[in-house]
Order: sequence, then structure tokens, then C-alpha cells
Amino acid sequence: MLVAGREFTDEIIQQIGDAVRSTASLTRCVLSRMVCDWLGWHGADGRASEASCRAALLKLERRGVIELPPAREVSFERRDPGSAPPTPIWPEVNAALSKVKGIELLVVNGNKALSRHWRTMMQAHHPLSDGPLCGAQLRYLIQSGQGILGGLSFSAAAWRLGVRDEWIGWSEGTREARLSMIVSNSRFLILPTVKVASLASHVLGLATRRLASDWQQHYGYKPVLVETFVDSSRYEGTCYRAANWIGLGMTEGRGRQDREHQAEVSRKHVFMYALQRNWRKLLTAPRELPRLSPAVRAQPPADWAEEEFGRVRLNQRLTQRLLSIAHDFWGRPMANIPEACDSKSKAQGAYRFFSNDDVLFGTLLQPHYAATEERISGLDHGSVVLVPQDTTSLNYTALQKSVDGLGPIGTTADGAQGLHLHSSLAVTAQGLPLGFLDAQCWARDPAEFGKKAQRQGLPIEQKESYRWIKSYRAVAAVQKRNSQLTLVSMGDREADIYELFAEAAGEPAGPKLLIRAKHDRELQGEPARLFETIQAQPIAGYQMVKLPRQKDRAAREAKLAIRFAAMNLCPPQDKAQLSPIAIWAVLAREEDAPEGAEPVEWLLLTTIEVENFEQACEKVAWYTQRWGIEVFHRTLKSGCRIEDRQLGHGDRLEACLAIDMVVAWRIYYMVKLGREVPHLPCDIFLDKDEWQVLACIHTKKKIPPAQPPPIGEANRMVARLGGFMGRKSDGEPGTETMWRGLQRLDAMKDVWRLMGLDTLTESWRSMASGP
Repeated sequence: MLVAGREFTDEIIQQIGDAVRSTASLTRCVLSRMVCDWLGWHGADGRASEASCRAALLKLERRGVIELPPAREVSFERRDPGSAPPTPIWPEVNAALSKVKGIELLVVNGNKALSRHWRTMMQAHHPLSDGPLCGAQLRYLIQSGQGILGGLSFSAAAWRLGVRDEWIGWSEGTREARLSMIVSNSRFLILPTVKVASLASHVLGLATRRLASDWQQHYGYKPVLVETFVDSSRYEGTCYRAANWIGLGMTEGRGRQDREHQAEVSRKHVFMYALQRNWRKLLTAPRELPRLSPAVRAQPPADWAEEEFGRVRLNQRLTQRLLSIAHDFWGRPMANIPEACDSKSKAQGAYRFFSNDDVLFGTLLQPHYAATEERISGLDHGSVVLVPQDTTSLNYTALQKSVDGLGPIGTTADGAQGLHLHSSLAVTAQGLPLGFLDAQCWARDPAEFGKKAQRQGLPIEQKESYRWIKSYRAVAAVQKRNSQLTLVSMGDREADIYELFAEAAGEPAGPKLLIRAKHDRELQGEPARLFETIQAQPIAGYQMVKLPRQKDRAAREAKLAIRFAAMNLCPPQDKAQLSPIAIWAVLAREEDAPEGAEPVEWLLLTTIEVENFEQACEKVAWYTQRWGIEVFHRTLKSGCRIEDRQLGHGDRLEACLAIDMVVAWRIYYMVKLGREVPHLPCDIFLDKDEWQVLACIHTKKKIPPAQPPPIGEANRMVARLGGFMGRKSDGEPGTETMWRGLQRLDAMKDVWRLMGLDTLTESWRSMASGP
């Protein structure tokens, strides 16, 4: 059960119940801290997210899922004024702003004397008094050479605010997850004894310039927007306008506690101020939900779609729509959406599904990641799982005029437009694809195009290349839960990032790396750099590798000379704070390449020991499996024709892409399984009507066999429907002919059912067998 962005499993619910029943003195605060520890629910500063957890627990209690300990009574009444310190003498200042020297803000938090002064001042002069303030908060005093001139505070933003939420353009789920990135200017006071023109707008400027860093110092993250409310019956918000705050409109007159929609408070002006330039992108980016972990199912999934998508974090109606779309896309992978859905109502339902704010690329793939991990966990003890990463671009230029949310994918900002996809596909050492462990999809910001030099000094987390580290971390989480296996994250030359090697070096028990080198790095204790050092090593032996056909290269077998050595990489000059990293290098260089062909040369860097020729050859063989993800990306574009999808926004294209990726993987899996274990029955992929009509078409008999044919044989039957000739020189069928064959098979299946042949088959078989 997903609440407040966290997965409350049956085990967690049971733990909460046990804790409440077993400890009579348990308070809600203590319980929330316990739950935060169980869920790993902590803020950017490492502290438990108690407030968010308590809100989630209250939701669970209202739903009748759990029972909380009794709430303690809390009083916000003022203390005995007799014990209060004497009222300060407020300074009287009447001067121009330029005459008031030394204006600065003092942080009140943590200083009892300053806090007492702030509260006394607010109690005496602010219409809302001194509080209580909601959630995380920062309070400031306005100090000058003439004394304290006033104060202000920032605290938690409003839970819901119509004009703000519409202006931001975020979904309900994203708002819940990102609301903490907005703070509210909940108090602002210039003492009535201070008459200084433009002082208020000047102070607001001081506050907004330092607020993000002060907030990060106290709470571990930077807010991106500030909001405030100005009582329309008292003020116009002139100082906020003068400080370049944006007026959004008016509230509806409801306060924080107006659950009955009485609207008994005065309406207020709403003002916003951006603390970061890319605030909208940060607030509306898809939520990164905690990964679903493999779980023991109460009952096996009904079919493949339920296995891959059934645990999606959507409501029941959207989940059923997702399963229906997945079946339709599988049946007609090359069709457009209306054609695949096969009816007007289903097509309209599919378009509504993709336009839903909660239907996001990452959300749809979460259950597939969990299913992939289940397949990985089922491998034999000691098995090696290779996880190649690769990036591809999706060209939607033809849709650009009618589609928002796209970005440049070429060499110019106003050139080809589309999305970028970075995926990590888990495969066995023999090349059998098990599914995706991570995928990231994004559109580049045209405003950032051409600013490569400015990005050089940014931390890796703010660069596009961070995607390699994010995918590695997803693999690391799977490795942690499957210590009996060895997972190897692989990448081409684009993945030669020092921070990625540093990440792997910091987790000795984590996944291993196998990366093709791009940079000629300096080596610790060696006079020469990487390239020269490895080329100077003696040839350990030769390895034959089959090279697949490419656009400018025919398929051939290459003879590779193998060299290897252990070495320590030195960090780049601009990353001198990082430590040297121990790696093994394997150089595979083709000798006697055909005339006119470019010789193959791979310099591979790995964190796995390479002590002999056999181990070096093993790493080269592993690297050849990286071609599989490139083939997958090509067939995803041509097979699913994802670049022809007609959807009105980049987010909708991404959501559709998530389903297409799983469908494409399943066909790729079907092809590879037919080659690796061809004797398995084909009903693990094809339903009964599909394999029966397939067998009848192939044998040209009216009565299908009683048992499904083997998958290797069924794959060739399907491929023949897609144009596969089946000659001796053709080898085994590929994914593209399987795409086309499955589409024809789906149409034949519809005719089969329409004519009632599916129900007549058993009657014919019984008549043929006799009494």
C-alpha cells in the first residue's frame, strides 16, 4: 500500500500493530521514529522524516488499516505572563534607506535570547502573533545599526493551494512528494516605530538571497520556491511586488483547518518567488518512488501482463487499463494505438490513461523491475548477470508542432526534437535477456543547449552523465539482495567516468564494472599513461570473436590479440580530492582485418580480477553481450514504431514508451529463449488460441495438435508469417520478423475466434479419435 510516497507492506503493517499492542506507553512520536527506521525514511540531512511519517500513519488509521496509540493533549496557550521578561524598548527610526547602516538578517533558530526577542515582538505587533508555525521553520531578526527593526519567518507551505498548484502544473502525487521544496514566508514585520521607505522590499531581497543556503544548513536540502499570503482586507502586497515576487491571484478564504469548506477567513493575495531558475523542472519531474522489491505472491500471476505490470502503484481502474493496453500492444506491436486497441472505446481509454497525471514512465516500469529481479534471483548459485547500459535518442520531430515536452536530440537546439532513453538490461552470460533493472527518459532543456563549458565545473549529480551512476546504484540494490550472484554493470566509452569507478570502489561487495575506455588516464607509479602502458604488455594469446553485421560492416569472425595488466588509475586534475582506483585493463585488438575494414580494438577496464589469459577472454566475451542492448534499441524503434506514436505531450510519450519497452523485451526474450532452450512448450508466451491457429496454418490441417509445439519450432512458424524464409543460410529468426509475424498471428487469432473455431476444435478432435 503506497501512502505519502512510501510502500507500507503487510509486514510493516504487522510490525506497527505488534509495537502498539506490546508497549502500553508507546507514543505516536516514538512510533513514527520506529517506522522511519523500518522504511529507511530519512530526509536529506539524515534525520528521520517524523512529520511526514506521522501524517502517513494518520491516513492509515483513518482507513482502518492500523490503530495508533492515544494522542497526547497539547496546549498552545500562553504561559503565565508574570514569568515573562520585560518588554523591549522598540527603536524609533525615521530616515531614508541609505541612511540606515548595517542592515542584516540574524538567524533566530538555536539562540534562546534572539528567539525570545522575536516572539515578544511578534506577539506585540503582528496580527497573527508568534505562532505556532507549521513544520520545518527558520526565523530571522532584522538588525541594523539602530537596533532590531523587525523580523520574519519561513515555514511549511500550504498543503493545497489552487492558484499555486495550477501555476506549477504538478500532479497530485508529485505535489505530495515535492511540497517540502516550497516554503512559506509565514511572518513578516517591520516595527510600527520604523518609518523607512523601501525597507521591506530590501529585507525581502536579503532574505531570498540567503534562504536556500540557510535552509540547506538546517534541513539538508534547498527549497526552490517561496510563497506568501497577504491579507487583502489590510494590505496590497506592495513590498512583495517591489521585490519582484509574482502575484498569482487570491485564495478562496479557507484556512489550514477548514475541513468543512466554511471559508470563514478573509481572502488573501498569493505571491511566489523563485529561488532557483529551474524550479519548475525540479518540482514537476517524475517522482522517484522507492523501488518495489521482489515479494512472495499470494497466488501466481494470471498471465505475463500481470506478472510485469500487476503490482503497479496505480488505482484498480488504471491498473486494469494498463493490463488491457499491454495485451493489445503485445498482439499488434507494430500498430498505432487505435489499431492496436481495435475499438474506439478502448482507444479512447488508452489516450485517457496516458494523459493521467499519475501515469508516469518510472511508475509503470517499477513492477517490471521487481519481476526482473525475481528472474535474476532464480538463477543458479554463482551465476553471472551482465547489465549493459546504453543511451539512445527517440526522434519525434514530425510531431514537434503538436507535442510539448520534447527537447533537442541533435547538434543544434532548433534541430531534431525528441527524447533520450537510457536503459539497463539484465542478461545472462549467454545473452538471455531477463528484463530491465533501470531506465531513464528525459528531454533536454533547449535553454541549456550549447553551454558545455559552463557544465564542466558542475558536480556530477547535475550533469547528464550522472545517469550512469544512477543505473549503477539500481544494479547495486539488486546485488545487495542477491549476494549469491555476481552482477556486472557494463558500458561503452561514454561510461568511462571516474566518479563511476569511484562509486564501485567504495562498494567492494557491490556490482562489478566492465567499461570500454575512452580517456588516456594517468597511472599511479607509471611513467606512461594508460594507452601506452597496456599496449606495451606482451600478447597473452588470441581469441576468436563473431562480429555482428552493422551498417558499414559485414558480419565476420575477428581474431583478437589479448593483452592485460593490473594498474591504478589516477583521478583527473579537477577531481584531485578522489583517490586512485585499482582496476584491470584488457586490450583486445584485431589482427589481419579484411582489406577495407576497420580493425576492432577494445580497451576494457574492469574491477574484476584478471590474472590469466582465460579470465581476460571471459571479459571480452562478456563485453560482446553489450551488443544486445543496441539491437534491442533498434528493434524497439522499428518494431514498436515508437517514434510514430501520436500523443500530445512528452510525458505521455514516455508513459507509452514504458509499455512498449516491456513488450519489446518480451519478444526479444522469446527469440533468445527459443534459441537457448528450444524444447520448452510455446504456451509460456502464446495463449491457446494463438498456438492452435499457428499450428493449423503451418500444417495446413483443420485440427490443431493436442499439445503446444516447442518454442523453437513455434518461433520459426511465427517468423515465417513475418517474412522469414527459413533457408539454411538464414540462421535463426530475429526480432524484426517476429514483430511482423506476431501482428499477423493476432489478426488470424481474431478470425479464428470469430468463426468459432476455438470452441469447435475439441469437438473435431474427439470425433477424429473415435469412441
